[in-house]
Amino acid sequence: MEDYNPRIYVACLAAYNNGKLFGKWIDADQDPDDILKEIKEMLKESPEPDAEEWAIHDYEEFGGFEPKELESIEDAAEMARLTFEHGEAIGLFYMNDVYDLDGLESRFEDAYAGYYASEIEYAEDLFDEIYLSGVPENIQCYIDYKSFADDLFCGDCFSLDAADGGVYVFSNY
Repeated sequence: MEDYNPRIYVACLAAYNNGKLFGKWIDADQDPDDILKEIKEMLKESPEPDAEEWAIHDYEEFGGFEPKELESIEDAAEMARLTFEHGEAIGLFYMNDVYDLDGLESRFEDAYAGYYASEIEYAEDLFDEIYLSGVPENIQCYIDYKSFADDLFCGDCFSLDAADGGVYVFSNY
């Protein structure tokens, strides 16, 4: 699995509103209070006096998550933690799961079946795990894994495309 170091670029809105780009890249995989402390320090260094407002203007390495401009720091830190622990798959699942962070990790862990090169590869692994111990070796070559995959992904499972061309497979149950 790819390593992630989720970061957010927090911009000073007083500077931005006066035509100046001023902000700071901040590691998001830390306690929200520590992120807020870094934001306050950035605002103190602003070229605009009495700068108080900020917004997330960019992000990187959040896997499938997409932090928004006015995302709460608590949510951004939670997204970073989840990305760091579960990689791209949980961000894609989140976007497919109606953007709800409450209970996301539990729903993800219950549904996640793994990463595979394709839906057919998942079907082959599942079929082999469940049935091949009872299927005679001389007829195993006649098994139509594509049809089995088609049936699985019509209701029992769904997949989300990984950045590298593979798929993350999830159960619908």
